Amino acid sequence: MTRWFVPGRLEVFGKHTDYAGGNSLLASVERGITIDLQDADAHITASTTASPDELVLRTGEDPVLPAGHWGGYVKAVLERLHLNFGEVRPVKLEIDSDLPLASGMSSSSALVVALALSLIDHNNLRDTDVWRENIHDDVDLAGYMACFENGMSFGTLTGVRGVGTFGGSEDHTSMLCCKADHLTQFRFCPIREGESVRLPDELSFVVAVSGLLAEKTGSALASYNQASIRTREIVSAWNDATGREDVTIADALDADEDAVEGLRAVVAHSPELTSRLRAFLTESEEVIPAATSALREGDLATFGQLSDLSQSNADQQLGNQVPETNRLQALARDLGADGSTSFGAGFGGSVWALTKTTDAEEFSKEWLSRYTAEYPETQGRASVLVTRPGAPAHRL
Repeated sequence: MTRWFVPGRLEVFGKHTDYAGGNSLLASVERGITIDLQDADAHITASTTASPDELVLRTGEDPVLPAGHWGGYVKAVLERLHLNFGEVRPVKLEIDSDLPLASGMSSSSALVVALALSLIDHNNLRDTDVWRENIHDDVDLAGYMACFENGMSFGTLTGVRGVGTFGGSEDHTSMLCCKADHLTQFRFCPIREGESVRLPDELSFVVAVSGLLAEKTGSALASYNQASIRTREIVSAWNDATGREDVTIADALDADEDAVEGLRAVVAHSPELTSRLRAFLTESEEVIPAATSALREGDLATFGQLSDLSQSNADQQLGNQVPETNRLQALARDLGADGSTSFGAGFGGSVWALTKTTDAEEFSKEWLSRYTAEYPETQGRASVLVTRPGAPAHRL
Protein backbone atom coordinates (compact mmCIF):
# COMPACT_ATOMS: atom_id res chain seq x y z
CA MET A 1 0.00 0.00 0.00
CA THR A 2 1.13 3.56 -0.72
CA ARG A 3 -0.23 6.75 0.79
CA TRP A 4 -0.14 10.33 -0.45
CA PHE A 5 -1.10 13.55 1.30
CA VAL A 6 -2.07 16.67 -0.64
CA PRO A 7 -2.84 19.88 1.25
CA GLY A 8 -5.59 22.35 0.60
CA ARG A 9 -4.50 25.81 -0.35
CA LEU A 10 -4.91 29.30 1.03
CA GLU A 11 -5.17 32.00 -1.58
CA VAL A 12 -3.95 34.95 0.46
CA PHE A 13 -4.41 37.19 -2.57
CA GLY A 14 -5.14 36.37 -6.20
CA LYS A 15 -8.86 36.36 -6.83
CA HIS A 16 -9.37 35.09 -10.40
CA THR A 17 -5.95 36.28 -11.56
CA ASP A 18 -4.13 33.08 -12.52
CA TYR A 19 -5.88 32.18 -15.77
CA ALA A 20 -5.28 35.78 -16.99
CA GLY A 21 -1.53 35.39 -16.38
CA GLY A 22 -1.54 37.42 -13.18
CA ASN A 23 0.00 37.24 -9.73
CA SER A 24 -1.15 35.26 -6.70
CA LEU A 25 0.17 35.09 -3.14
CA LEU A 26 -0.33 31.54 -1.91
CA ALA A 27 0.23 29.03 0.85
CA SER A 28 -0.55 25.39 1.46
CA VAL A 29 -2.55 24.65 4.59
CA GLU A 30 -2.04 21.96 7.20
CA ARG A 31 -5.20 20.05 6.27
CA GLY A 32 -5.79 18.10 3.10
CA ILE A 33 -6.63 14.90 1.24
CA THR A 34 -5.06 11.53 2.07
CA ILE A 35 -5.27 8.64 -0.40
CA ASP A 36 -4.38 5.02 0.32
CA LEU A 37 -3.70 2.94 -2.78
CA GLN A 38 -3.59 -0.85 -2.99
CA ASP A 39 -3.08 -3.24 -5.90
CA ALA A 40 -6.22 -4.86 -7.28
CA ASP A 41 -6.89 -7.80 -9.59
CA ALA A 42 -9.33 -5.96 -11.83
CA HIS A 43 -10.92 -2.57 -12.35
CA ILE A 44 -10.43 0.74 -10.58
CA THR A 45 -12.41 1.08 -7.38
CA ALA A 46 -12.58 4.16 -5.19
CA SER A 47 -14.29 4.96 -1.93
CA THR A 48 -14.33 7.89 0.43
CA THR A 49 -14.93 8.24 4.14
CA ALA A 50 -17.42 11.01 3.34
CA SER A 51 -19.79 8.69 1.44
CA PRO A 52 -20.91 5.06 1.78
CA ASP A 53 -20.91 4.32 -1.95
CA GLU A 54 -18.01 2.72 -3.83
CA LEU A 55 -17.17 3.76 -7.37
CA VAL A 56 -16.19 0.97 -9.77
CA LEU A 57 -14.70 1.91 -13.13
CA ARG A 58 -14.43 -0.83 -15.74
CA THR A 59 -12.65 -0.55 -19.09
CA GLY A 60 -15.07 0.48 -21.81
CA GLU A 61 -17.78 1.59 -19.37
CA ASP A 62 -18.74 5.16 -18.50
CA PRO A 63 -20.87 5.20 -15.35
CA VAL A 64 -23.48 7.94 -15.16
CA LEU A 65 -22.89 10.02 -12.05
CA PRO A 66 -24.99 12.83 -10.55
CA ALA A 67 -23.74 16.37 -11.20
CA GLY A 68 -21.07 17.29 -8.67
CA HIS A 69 -20.42 13.69 -7.58
CA TRP A 70 -16.87 13.16 -6.30
CA GLY A 71 -16.48 10.26 -8.71
CA GLY A 72 -16.41 12.73 -11.60
CA TYR A 73 -12.94 13.78 -10.49
CA VAL A 74 -11.79 10.15 -10.38
CA LYS A 75 -13.07 9.63 -13.93
CA ALA A 76 -11.40 12.81 -15.17
CA VAL A 77 -8.00 11.81 -13.75
CA LEU A 78 -8.20 8.27 -15.11
CA GLU A 79 -9.30 9.43 -18.55
CA ARG A 80 -6.44 11.91 -18.78
CA LEU A 81 -3.75 9.49 -17.62
CA HIS A 82 -5.05 6.78 -19.92
CA LEU A 83 -5.07 9.17 -22.87
CA ASN A 84 -1.55 10.43 -22.21
CA PHE A 85 0.21 7.31 -20.94
CA GLY A 86 -1.87 4.26 -21.79
CA GLU A 87 -3.56 1.65 -19.64
CA VAL A 88 -3.73 2.35 -15.89
CA ARG A 89 -3.17 -0.66 -13.61
CA PRO A 90 -6.14 -1.85 -11.48
CA VAL A 91 -6.14 -0.37 -8.00
CA LYS A 92 -8.26 0.18 -4.94
CA LEU A 93 -8.30 3.80 -3.74
CA GLU A 94 -9.46 4.93 -0.29
CA ILE A 95 -9.92 8.68 0.09
CA ASP A 96 -10.02 10.63 3.33
CA SER A 97 -10.15 14.39 3.91
CA ASP A 98 -10.15 16.86 6.77
CA LEU A 99 -10.74 19.83 4.46
CA PRO A 100 -14.13 21.53 4.65
CA LEU A 101 -15.89 20.78 1.37
CA ALA A 102 -16.67 23.56 -1.13
CA SER A 103 -15.11 26.10 1.23
CA GLY A 104 -12.61 27.80 -1.10
CA MET A 105 -9.63 25.76 0.12
CA SER A 106 -9.73 23.74 -3.10
CA SER A 107 -10.83 20.37 -1.81
CA SER A 108 -11.73 19.35 -5.36
CA SER A 109 -8.32 20.28 -6.78
CA ALA A 110 -6.62 18.57 -3.83
CA LEU A 111 -8.58 15.43 -4.70
CA VAL A 112 -7.48 15.66 -8.35
CA VAL A 113 -3.83 16.11 -7.38
CA ALA A 114 -3.92 13.33 -4.80
CA LEU A 115 -5.53 10.90 -7.23
CA ALA A 116 -3.08 11.81 -9.97
CA LEU A 117 0.03 11.57 -7.78
CA SER A 118 -1.07 8.19 -6.42
CA LEU A 119 -1.68 6.74 -9.88
CA ILE A 120 1.44 8.31 -11.40
CA ASP A 121 3.48 6.77 -8.61
CA HIS A 122 1.79 3.37 -8.87
CA ASN A 123 2.23 3.19 -12.65
CA ASN A 124 5.83 4.51 -12.68
CA LEU A 125 4.87 7.20 -15.18
CA ARG A 126 7.79 9.43 -14.20
CA ASP A 127 10.10 6.87 -15.82
CA THR A 128 8.45 7.10 -19.24
CA ASP A 129 9.90 9.03 -22.17
CA VAL A 130 6.73 11.06 -22.63
CA TRP A 131 6.88 12.19 -18.99
CA ARG A 132 10.53 13.23 -19.28
CA GLU A 133 9.75 15.12 -22.47
CA ASN A 134 6.99 17.23 -20.90
CA ILE A 135 7.41 17.42 -17.13
CA HIS A 136 10.76 18.54 -15.73
CA ASP A 137 9.91 19.85 -12.26
CA ASP A 138 7.06 20.53 -9.84
CA VAL A 139 6.14 23.74 -11.67
CA ASP A 140 5.55 21.74 -14.86
CA LEU A 141 3.66 19.13 -12.86
CA ALA A 142 1.36 21.82 -11.43
CA GLY A 143 0.62 23.08 -14.92
CA TYR A 144 -0.18 19.56 -16.07
CA MET A 145 -2.43 18.92 -13.07
CA ALA A 146 -4.45 22.03 -13.89
CA CYS A 147 -5.16 20.52 -17.31
CA PHE A 148 -6.90 17.58 -15.62
CA GLU A 149 -9.62 20.08 -14.71
CA ASN A 150 -9.70 22.55 -17.59
CA GLY A 151 -9.21 19.90 -20.29
CA MET A 152 -6.37 21.70 -22.07
CA SER A 153 -3.32 20.03 -23.61
CA PHE A 154 0.09 20.29 -21.93
CA GLY A 155 3.03 20.03 -24.30
CA THR A 156 2.50 16.81 -26.24
CA LEU A 157 0.11 15.51 -23.55
CA THR A 158 -3.24 15.81 -25.31
CA GLY A 159 -6.23 17.28 -23.51
CA VAL A 160 -9.59 15.71 -22.73
CA ARG A 161 -12.88 17.10 -21.41
CA GLY A 162 -11.78 17.77 -17.80
CA VAL A 163 -14.37 18.69 -15.17
CA GLY A 164 -15.84 21.80 -16.78
CA THR A 165 -13.97 24.67 -15.11
CA PHE A 166 -12.20 27.33 -17.17
CA GLY A 167 -9.70 27.97 -14.42
CA GLY A 168 -5.96 28.27 -14.12
CA SER A 169 -3.27 26.48 -12.15
CA GLU A 170 -3.18 28.42 -8.88
CA ASP A 171 -4.57 25.61 -6.73
CA HIS A 172 -2.25 22.94 -8.10
CA THR A 173 0.78 25.22 -7.89
CA SER A 174 0.24 25.98 -4.21
CA MET A 175 -0.28 22.30 -3.39
CA LEU A 176 2.90 21.20 -5.16
CA CYS A 177 5.26 24.18 -4.93
CA CYS A 178 4.58 26.16 -1.74
CA LYS A 179 6.81 25.88 1.31
CA ALA A 180 6.04 25.26 4.96
CA ASP A 181 5.83 28.47 7.01
CA HIS A 182 6.01 30.67 3.89
CA LEU A 183 3.76 32.62 1.56
CA THR A 184 4.93 32.49 -2.05
CA GLN A 185 4.15 34.77 -4.95
CA PHE A 186 3.57 33.13 -8.33
CA ARG A 187 2.75 34.44 -11.77
CA PHE A 188 0.90 32.28 -14.26
CA CYS A 189 0.53 31.31 -17.93
CA PRO A 190 3.25 30.04 -17.73
CA ILE A 191 3.85 29.43 -14.02
CA ARG A 192 6.75 31.44 -12.62
CA GLU A 193 7.73 31.25 -8.97
CA GLY A 194 8.49 34.58 -7.32
CA GLU A 195 9.40 35.71 -3.84
CA SER A 196 8.69 33.64 -0.73
CA VAL A 197 8.15 35.44 2.55
CA ARG A 198 8.25 33.65 5.88
CA LEU A 199 5.19 34.11 8.06
CA PRO A 200 6.44 34.86 11.58
CA ASP A 201 5.67 32.14 14.11
CA GLU A 202 3.63 34.60 16.16
CA LEU A 203 1.06 34.91 13.35
CA SER A 204 -1.52 32.39 12.14
CA PHE A 205 -4.44 32.33 9.76
CA VAL A 206 -7.95 31.72 10.98
CA VAL A 207 -10.25 30.53 8.21
CA ALA A 208 -13.99 31.01 8.53
CA VAL A 209 -16.17 28.85 6.29
CA SER A 210 -19.24 30.92 5.52
CA GLY A 211 -21.66 28.01 5.31
CA LEU A 212 -22.55 28.96 1.74
CA LEU A 213 -21.15 26.28 -0.54
CA ALA A 214 -18.70 27.57 -3.15
CA GLU A 215 -19.56 24.75 -5.54
CA LYS A 216 -18.28 24.79 -9.13
CA THR A 217 -21.48 23.24 -10.40
CA GLY A 218 -24.74 24.55 -11.80
CA SER A 219 -25.24 28.32 -11.65
CA ALA A 220 -22.09 28.75 -9.56
CA LEU A 221 -20.05 27.07 -12.29
CA ALA A 222 -21.56 29.42 -14.87
CA SER A 223 -20.70 32.46 -12.75
CA TYR A 224 -17.18 31.18 -12.13
CA ASN A 225 -16.60 30.55 -15.81
CA GLN A 226 -18.01 33.95 -16.77
CA ALA A 227 -15.21 35.67 -14.86
CA SER A 228 -12.73 33.64 -16.90
CA ILE A 229 -14.49 34.16 -20.22
CA ARG A 230 -14.49 37.94 -19.78
CA THR A 231 -10.72 38.02 -19.55
CA ARG A 232 -10.58 36.25 -22.91
CA GLU A 233 -12.98 38.82 -24.35
CA ILE A 234 -10.72 41.62 -23.09
CA VAL A 235 -7.68 40.06 -24.76
CA SER A 236 -9.63 39.46 -27.97
CA ALA A 237 -10.65 43.12 -28.12
CA TRP A 238 -7.04 44.15 -27.45
CA ASN A 239 -5.70 41.89 -30.20
CA ASP A 240 -8.31 43.16 -32.67
CA ALA A 241 -7.32 46.75 -31.93
CA THR A 242 -3.55 46.24 -31.97
CA GLY A 243 -3.00 43.35 -34.38
CA ARG A 244 -1.20 41.46 -31.62
CA GLU A 245 -1.70 37.79 -30.69
CA ASP A 246 -1.52 37.93 -26.91
CA VAL A 247 -3.09 35.09 -24.96
CA THR A 248 -3.62 36.71 -21.56
CA ILE A 249 -4.00 40.17 -20.07
CA ALA A 250 -0.57 39.74 -18.51
CA ASP A 251 0.95 39.09 -21.95
CA ALA A 252 -0.33 42.47 -23.11
CA LEU A 253 1.04 44.19 -19.99
CA ASP A 254 4.45 42.57 -20.44
CA ALA A 255 4.73 43.48 -24.11
CA ASP A 256 3.55 47.10 -24.16
CA GLU A 257 4.35 49.78 -21.58
CA ASP A 258 1.19 51.64 -22.58
CA ALA A 259 -0.99 48.54 -22.37
CA VAL A 260 -2.97 49.62 -19.31
CA GLU A 261 -4.43 52.64 -21.06
CA GLY A 262 -4.81 50.71 -24.29
CA LEU A 263 -6.70 47.92 -22.58
CA ARG A 264 -8.97 50.40 -20.84
CA ALA A 265 -9.72 52.04 -24.17
CA VAL A 266 -10.70 48.85 -25.99
CA VAL A 267 -13.18 47.80 -23.28
CA ALA A 268 -14.58 51.28 -22.57
CA HIS A 269 -17.78 50.39 -24.45
CA SER A 270 -18.57 47.57 -22.01
CA PRO A 271 -19.19 48.19 -18.29
CA GLU A 272 -18.80 44.45 -17.63
CA LEU A 273 -15.41 44.19 -19.31
CA THR A 274 -14.26 47.48 -17.77
CA SER A 275 -15.03 46.16 -14.30
CA ARG A 276 -13.36 42.84 -15.05
CA LEU A 277 -10.20 44.58 -16.25
CA ARG A 278 -10.16 46.86 -13.21
CA ALA A 279 -10.58 43.85 -10.91
CA PHE A 280 -7.56 42.14 -12.47
CA LEU A 281 -5.30 45.19 -12.46
CA THR A 282 -6.11 46.05 -8.85
CA GLU A 283 -5.61 42.54 -7.46
CA SER A 284 -2.71 41.33 -9.58
CA GLU A 285 -0.68 44.45 -10.28
CA GLU A 286 -1.40 46.62 -7.23
CA VAL A 287 -2.44 44.59 -4.19
CA ILE A 288 -0.17 41.55 -4.51
CA PRO A 289 3.23 43.19 -5.08
CA ALA A 290 2.51 45.73 -2.33
CA ALA A 291 1.23 43.08 0.11
CA THR A 292 4.29 40.87 -0.44
CA SER A 293 6.53 43.85 0.24
CA ALA A 294 4.54 44.86 3.33
CA LEU A 295 4.76 41.37 4.79
CA ARG A 296 8.49 41.20 4.09
CA GLU A 297 8.96 44.53 5.90
CA GLY A 298 6.71 43.54 8.80
CA ASP A 299 4.27 46.34 7.95
CA LEU A 300 1.04 44.70 9.05
CA ALA A 301 -0.93 47.96 8.96
CA THR A 302 -0.35 48.29 5.22
CA PHE A 303 -0.91 44.57 4.74
CA GLY A 304 -4.30 44.94 6.40
CA GLN A 305 -5.26 47.95 4.29
CA LEU A 306 -4.41 46.00 1.16
CA SER A 307 -6.61 43.13 2.31
CA ASP A 308 -9.48 45.61 2.64
CA LEU A 309 -8.82 46.84 -0.90
CA SER A 310 -8.79 43.27 -2.20
CA GLN A 311 -12.18 42.60 -0.59
CA SER A 312 -13.84 45.75 -1.89
CA ASN A 313 -12.38 45.15 -5.34
CA ALA A 314 -13.79 41.62 -5.43
CA ASP A 315 -17.18 42.84 -4.33
CA GLN A 316 -17.51 45.92 -6.52
CA GLN A 317 -15.50 45.03 -9.64
CA LEU A 318 -15.18 41.25 -9.86
CA GLY A 319 -18.67 40.75 -8.46
CA ASN A 320 -18.04 37.38 -6.85
CA GLN A 321 -18.93 38.21 -3.25
CA VAL A 322 -22.06 37.61 -1.21
CA PRO A 323 -23.27 39.49 1.91
CA GLU A 324 -22.02 36.70 4.17
CA THR A 325 -18.40 36.83 2.98
CA ASN A 326 -18.38 40.63 3.05
CA ARG A 327 -19.66 40.58 6.61
CA LEU A 328 -17.16 37.95 7.74
CA GLN A 329 -14.34 40.14 6.45
CA ALA A 330 -15.65 43.23 8.20
CA LEU A 331 -16.19 41.36 11.47
CA ALA A 332 -12.62 40.04 11.39
CA ARG A 333 -11.23 43.54 11.03
CA ASP A 334 -13.53 44.81 13.78
CA LEU A 335 -12.12 42.09 16.04
CA GLY A 336 -8.58 43.32 15.41
CA ALA A 337 -7.33 40.99 12.68
CA ASP A 338 -4.14 42.23 11.00
CA GLY A 339 -5.74 41.50 7.65
CA SER A 340 -8.72 39.68 6.23
CA THR A 341 -10.28 38.92 2.87
CA SER A 342 -12.31 36.25 1.15
CA PHE A 343 -10.64 33.78 -1.19
CA GLY A 344 -11.31 31.14 -3.78
CA ALA A 345 -13.83 31.06 -6.60
CA GLY A 346 -16.26 33.25 -4.68
CA PHE A 347 -20.07 33.17 -4.61
CA GLY A 348 -19.76 31.70 -1.11
CA GLY A 349 -16.79 29.94 0.41
CA SER A 350 -14.42 31.24 3.07
CA VAL A 351 -12.61 34.23 4.49
CA TRP A 352 -9.17 34.29 6.12
CA ALA A 353 -8.08 36.48 9.00
CA LEU A 354 -4.46 36.99 10.08
CA THR A 355 -4.05 37.20 13.84
CA LYS A 356 -1.63 36.43 16.64
CA THR A 357 -1.06 32.70 17.08
CA THR A 358 -1.64 32.93 20.82
CA ASP A 359 -5.01 34.60 20.25
CA ALA A 360 -6.14 32.52 17.29
CA GLU A 361 -8.39 30.03 19.08
CA GLU A 362 -10.21 32.70 21.08
CA PHE A 363 -10.45 34.94 18.03
CA SER A 364 -11.96 32.10 15.97
CA LYS A 365 -14.65 31.40 18.56
CA GLU A 366 -15.68 35.03 18.83
CA TRP A 367 -15.62 35.51 15.05
CA LEU A 368 -17.87 32.51 14.47
CA SER A 369 -20.19 33.49 17.30
CA ARG A 370 -20.74 37.00 15.98
CA TYR A 371 -21.22 35.79 12.43
CA THR A 372 -23.77 33.08 13.21
CA ALA A 373 -25.65 35.50 15.48
CA GLU A 374 -26.15 37.76 12.44
CA TYR A 375 -26.74 34.86 10.02
CA PRO A 376 -28.45 32.18 12.16
CA GLU A 377 -29.31 30.12 9.07
CA THR A 378 -25.58 29.26 8.75
CA GLN A 379 -25.40 27.58 12.16
CA GLY A 380 -24.31 23.98 11.76
CA ARG A 381 -22.72 24.75 8.39
CA ALA A 382 -20.37 27.64 9.19
CA SER A 383 -17.12 26.69 10.88
CA VAL A 384 -13.63 27.96 11.69
CA LEU A 385 -10.16 26.48 11.67
CA VAL A 386 -6.70 27.72 12.55
CA THR A 387 -3.73 27.02 10.28
CA ARG A 388 -0.27 28.10 9.36
CA PRO A 389 1.35 27.61 5.96
CA GLY A 390 1.88 23.88 5.58
CA ALA A 391 4.13 21.56 3.58
CA PRO A 392 3.42 20.75 -0.09
CA ALA A 393 2.14 17.39 -1.34
CA HIS A 394 4.22 14.43 -0.26
CA ARG A 395 4.22 10.66 -0.01
CA LEU A 396 3.68 9.41 3.55
